[in-house]
Amino acid sequence: MCPWFDSWRHHIKIPNLCSGFFVLTIEHFLYIIHSKSIDKYYVGESSDVKQRLVMHNEHHFKRNFTKAASDWKLQLKYSCKSKKDAQFLELFIKRMKSKKFIIKIIENPAILRDILEKSK
Repeated sequence: MCPWFDSWRHHIKIPNLCSGFFVLTIEHFLYIIHSKSIDKYYVGESSDVKQRLVMHNEHHFKRNFTKAASDWKLQLKYSCKSKKDAQFLELFIKRMKSKKFIIKIIENPAILRDILEKSK
């Protein structure tokens, strides 16, 4: 055994152990951003919302809707249990095509939990 590993073993946290393989769990978020200059909302999912917001404001996504503005501000960051849940919520909200619905979600994020519970 490696002495360095043995001395630090108690600091290592293993999220899941499944059939002898390590399964890393990465937290995913649903996020909603708003641009005041064009008065539009954008819904997305990411494991790093802070970095994604920077990318939207710097027009990293050339064909994306968010290239229309550079003043995107985070309105909601909702933690999901999995990437699948975050993607489900993102598509659910986008299919609604409703600014009023997005505003309701920002005001009451518990709606998202209810949507996920009813989908299972």
